[in-house]
Amino acid sequence: MRDHLDDLGPETVVVMVTFTEPDRLLDYRRRHDLPFPVLIDRQRTTYRAYGLGRGRVMRVWGRRAIGRYIELVRANGLRGVRAPREDSLQLGGDFVVAPDGTLAWGFWSEGPDDRPDVSELIGAVAACTG
Repeated sequence: MRDHLDDLGPETVVVMVTFTEPDRLLDYRRRHDLPFPVLIDRQRTTYRAYGLGRGRVMRVWGRRAIGRYIELVRANGLRGVRAPREDSLQLGGDFVVAPDGTLAWGFWSEGPDDRPDVSELIGAVAACTG
């Protein structure tokens, strides 16, 4: 998505919402050089308001995730592999809010690797900002 921010148009505001701790967010922002605001919602009020539920354990921690951890251990040993420090079952989503404040488009993730196609998201922004 980062490579497509210019495609959204100058009137579009991108905001990320997370429930992480502020000290973890600072490190994340530094590593990823995020060019947009990030809001912290510790109580997950926004997550509930947008209907973002919790993932199934086997969908979130299935073969793919376990395989990735095995790859990391093989490459680096146990250093660098940490147990999750936050709720790994909380699902996310991507939303487009129209200029009048209504929800114009939404994508509700079914797992940690479930993301909308960037072109679909850009199309949804274009459709409501026209």
